[in-house]
Amino acid sequence: MRMDTKSPGYRAYVMFILVVVYTFNFIDRQIVGILAVPIKADLGLTDTQLGLMGGLAFALFYTGLGIPVAILADRWKRTWIMTAALTIWSGMTAACGLATNFWQLFLARLGVGVGEAGGVAPAYSLIADYFPSHQRARALSVYSFGIPIGSALGILFGGYIASIIDWRFAFFAVGIAGILVAPIFKLTVAEPPRGQYDARGPDAPSPSLKQIFQLLAQKPSFWFISLGAAASSMMGYGLFFWLPSFFVRSFGLDLLQASMVFGSILLIGGIAGTWAGGYMADRFGAGKRGNYVIIPAIAFLATIPLYVLAILSPNLTLTFFALLIPTGLGLAWLGPVLSAIQHVVPPTMRATASAIFLFINNLIGIGAGTVALGLISDNLEARFGDDALRYAILTGTSFYLIAAILFLISAKYLANDWEK
Repeated sequence: MRMDTKSPGYRAYVMFILVVVYTFNFIDRQIVGILAVPIKADLGLTDTQLGLMGGLAFALFYTGLGIPVAILADRWKRTWIMTAALTIWSGMTAACGLATNFWQLFLARLGVGVGEAGGVAPAYSLIADYFPSHQRARALSVYSFGIPIGSALGILFGGYIASIIDWRFAFFAVGIAGILVAPIFKLTVAEPPRGQYDARGPDAPSPSLKQIFQLLAQKPSFWFISLGAAASSMMGYGLFFWLPSFFVRSFGLDLLQASMVFGSILLIGGIAGTWAGGYMADRFGAGKRGNYVIIPAIAFLATIPLYVLAILSPNLTLTFFALLIPTGLGLAWLGPVLSAIQHVVPPTMRATASAIFLFINNLIGIGAGTVALGLISDNLEARFGDDALRYAILTGTSFYLIAAILFLISAKYLANDWEK
């Protein structure tokens, strides 16, 4: 049956199933954050090893394979690529439950990264072809709900299962569930015509990778945005991974309590901030393109004092409420920035440009963020004991300052770089 890719009802369904897939992406990506506590105890790992397993192991192939997969997505059916990707990363998540030492777990997380390399850039490209320009920031914000929802569910579900059964079963359960979703996605999501809402229609020829880099070399905003997003992701991914352990070590919570507290913060603050960023970009970006990055820059600057307040507070209730706002502000960049990336290149380059953006963002953000905070925590442990992680997180807030500066610089170039 042929689907009407411009039908509002069908587009709403497509957005729903894309959010479901992205939710599994982040469940599988972030579940290791809450399971780090029992994994560390069971396998005898250091914080540095946990950081490598949660960050570098995943990032190596996730970033390295992202660009070649995206080149394929600019030429081939994106729905098939995403179906295969979901199946692979879910299978490798289940395999994490079989690990008996650090290196087995490291290799399984590499496999998760291999699968997830094909999950995001093709989805950005699909959304750009399902929604017109003036709706894309909000559409990408809705898609990005998968980040707080998936992260929260991974932490809540992982903490609950690990508490009543064990951490291995948590990996098995979420991995098998993702495999079951894959055929539903393929059978119900149609491949839309490329560029159906853009001036350059769907018949434009596919460019080579060299041509894409030649175009991006003339777009300074792309590079400043990518580096700014990477700086913010060092703190963002670092926080997502380490905050459950922070609640256990600094407040004496058990695993289930820590999962409930942090999962609630992500769900409430994350969804509100992600939606607000996309709404404001669509509302204020049409008149001034620079607002697509100025709004997130302001949000990043506002997070710093709020994180300092939350992390230094000895009161759990104050920490909970103080973390809600910066968690939302820290994710407000997703809709505006991802929309801007789609608009600085023509439709036939979107998946590949997104993959280059994700390569920079994730190699630095995921690859360095979690392990950097882990290294700082290990080095501070002799002086601060269980509070070492508290001060490591405080150090990480400097990355938001760097991100804000880079976004503000990119604002000077964005209007000129925007594809007409």
